[in-house]
Amino acid sequence: MELNPFAHEFHEDPYPTYRWMRDHAPLYHNESLRFWALSRYRDVLAASLDWETYSSREGTTVERMDPTLFETRPMIIFLDPPRHDRLRKLVSRVFTPRRVASLEPFIRTTVRRLLDCCAERGGGDFVTDVSMPLPMEVIFTLLGVPESDRLQLRQWMDVSLERDRDTPVVPERAMIAMAYMMQFWGDFLDTLRTQRSDGLVSALLDAEVEDDHGGTTRLTDGEIIGFCSLLGAAGNETVTKLLANACVLFARHPDQWAKVLVDPGLIPDAVEETLRYSSPSQYQGRVTTRDVEWHGRTVPKGARILLLTGSANRDEREFPDPDRFDVARRPEQHLALGHGVHFCLGASLARLESRVALEEFAARFPRYGVEESRCVRVHMSNVHGYEHVPFAAA
Repeated sequence: MELNPFAHEFHEDPYPTYRWMRDHAPLYHNESLRFWALSRYRDVLAASLDWETYSSREGTTVERMDPTLFETRPMIIFLDPPRHDRLRKLVSRVFTPRRVASLEPFIRTTVRRLLDCCAERGGGDFVTDVSMPLPMEVIFTLLGVPESDRLQLRQWMDVSLERDRDTPVVPERAMIAMAYMMQFWGDFLDTLRTQRSDGLVSALLDAEVEDDHGGTTRLTDGEIIGFCSLLGAAGNETVTKLLANACVLFARHPDQWAKVLVDPGLIPDAVEETLRYSSPSQYQGRVTTRDVEWHGRTVPKGARILLLTGSANRDEREFPDPDRFDVARRPEQHLALGHGVHFCLGASLARLESRVALEEFAARFPRYGVEESRCVRVHMSNVHGYEHVPFAAA
């Protein structure tokens, strides 16, 4: 059995591969793509907590990133403490629970507007009509991005994450899209200096962070650009894929949808179960800083190792009957949003958006069906989900 994160067949259903790995190769080695992988829950959890041994400095995907690329425009997920902690603490002060909670009325109004359009037609494409535009509007409103720039920026983000079949090489179109994004954020900062807004990026321009000598300093433009790039991409992709996965899963499991319709109070648990059962982010890439031993084998210093959160969330050693989708499960210990120092900064926002979206979808489309033969998967090395999900009222 081979784990190839770039295989389209793997994107369709990675879970049989994961089960084989957990049973027969809990420490897996892919010689051709030059990576190792941990697949059991307890192993993934332990490695996620040990940032000193499992470094993020070369990116979080199979494709290694040159650390020098992020020296001037660092992203928090590509940093280790202490620099990671200083930047995260600062961003957390402006990305507060109160600020997130205040977005609920806007989120609900946005979802209702999107669903109104679908209801008029009796259905639509759940991704392009609902789960893609919702986080795009929320994240870019939070950041203060003008409405006229949002769709183009989102398109660049999507293309930057695309990968070709069976190869770890980042395609040229993705590199070009990344360059356009970075240019956009740089121009955006220049505009904000003369035309301040009430968005998060404008607040970051005035924020101060502790330096290495106990004093304080302002964030550099590169640090703010890195944050914008990360939050823009992660905030869009996670919710887009999570909600589309939920739409398909509930269509496949009408008994679980019926439970939600009877008791909408189950929706927060349904969000967690969707995250566990069909994690948008399937793994976290790390680089070992020393030789480590797992299951009688040694992973050498400097090796690429994948922490397979998608597999960990289906580990029968941790979750009873893990391949059963159950909205009443309450899987608080799932790892879909990361763990340790790199726990998802936008987790509360993703949960809020997803809860509100499912509440409104249940109210508007209590009975619906999905045309699975016309569903289209995205093809990225790490993010799993759908590009198109046609649905209709039943």
